[in-house]
Amino acid sequence: MYTLIHQDPRFYLVDKHAGVGFHREGEEDGLMDALRAGLGDAALWPVHRLDRITSGLILVARSAETARQLGEALAGREVEKYYLALSDRKPLKKQGRVSGDMAKGRGGAWRLLASQDNPALTQFFSYSLQPGVRLFLLRPRTGKTHQLRVALKSQGAPILGDVLYGGSAADRGYLHAYALRFSLDGEDFRFVCPPRQGEHFTGAACRQLLDTLSAPWELSWPRA
Repeated sequence: MYTLIHQDPRFYLVDKHAGVGFHREGEEDGLMDALRAGLGDAALWPVHRLDRITSGLILVARSAETARQLGEALAGREVEKYYLALSDRKPLKKQGRVSGDMAKGRGGAWRLLASQDNPALTQFFSYSLQPGVRLFLLRPRTGKTHQLRVALKSQGAPILGDVLYGGSAADRGYLHAYALRFSLDGEDFRFVCPPRQGEHFTGAACRQLLDTLSAPWELSWPRA
């Protein structure tokens, strides 16, 4: 269900596997159940969450105080988050920003609006991975539900495997929380976690491209 990436007296950093829910659903354990059992630590506070289809980095605080500090840093946009996604459709533009309010749609989906009252904002680059498949490096500047999935659909490039938003069928939903950069108690942290699941994510072409994207915070991102 997860791979432990880093252990600190104040937090754990784990790589959530694709297809794992965050909380218990019926008889099925969620990620937090698995963490408490596997790490032998009942006192855990999730700092942020990932959709079931999404794999990758999740911070889990080991105290209420650390949860408060990291939660405030997230709310203040002081935690940098970077994601990877794949699509088998050509986007409207190869790089830039997506901004707009979000509203609930049908069947659990969300939709992007033209209004800008409290917009979801996403910056992105895209790269040719192989014929017919593009890799997106995404930086969400807000934390709205399904934000990245909706952003890519709005570009005409729904995420591969994300059937809720019109993506082509695949062996997984190709969205991965790739990198985090944050500070805690005056200490700076940077983590990068390449995806471990999915034939396209783990193929040679993707591994080679990710070698050039190992420090996403150093890129000149499109205007926020």
